Amino acid sequence: MSRRTLVGKGLVERFGRGRGVKYILSRRYYKMVDEKGAYTRKKGLDRETNKALLLKHIKENRDSGSRLKELMQVLPALSKDQVQKLVAELKKEGKIYKIGATKAALWYPENPDSIAP
Repeated sequence: MSRRTLVGKGLVERFGRGRGVKYILSRRYYKMVDEKGAYTRKKGLDRETNKALLLKHIKENRDSGSRLKELMQVLPALSKDQVQKLVAELKKEGKIYKIGATKAALWYPENPDSIAP
């Protein structure tokens, strides 16, 4: 059976785009075998949840700032480029700002009074 057929029958799910497309067993399968948590772990978190985790870490470390290296530890399943893109989105949204350059740069929350993302 081809991947397309398996996806069509709902046995397998496709996620990601372009060359990053991945296939995993469907949510329905994991529900049937009573391992719903395994599905979530394999599928990963959505983009907005990842950004919220990064923002939470940055806000919790507002006094000392957060380096990219730390932010990569918050989301270990993502590549450096993926974390940098999420950070760039947060910056574009006006939620964080950077002081410094290169790997010595520190990220801070834009509104230092708020702890909630």
